[in-house]
Amino acid sequence: MDSLIVKDSNGNTLQDGDTVSVIKSLKVKGSSTTIKQGTTIKKIRLTDDPEEVDCKVDGMSVVLKTCFLKKK
Repeated sequence: MDSLIVKDSNGNTLQDGDTVSVIKSLKVKGSSTTIKQGTTIKKIRLTDDPEEVDCKVDGMSVVLKTCFLKKK
């Protein structure tokens, strides 16, 4: 990757392995699951898209938009 800068909802720079929390309850597409506000997500992985991160929530791999995340 050529210096891709990924920022959370507050403008903090995110990196692989960071811990973030969800600032708004989110419905998971294709599932009846909801990720509740305040959920802590550990060890995020950056993607090629600066507005998305890959992570695991309750054993499911999901891609979340960075505008709904806040760095811990």
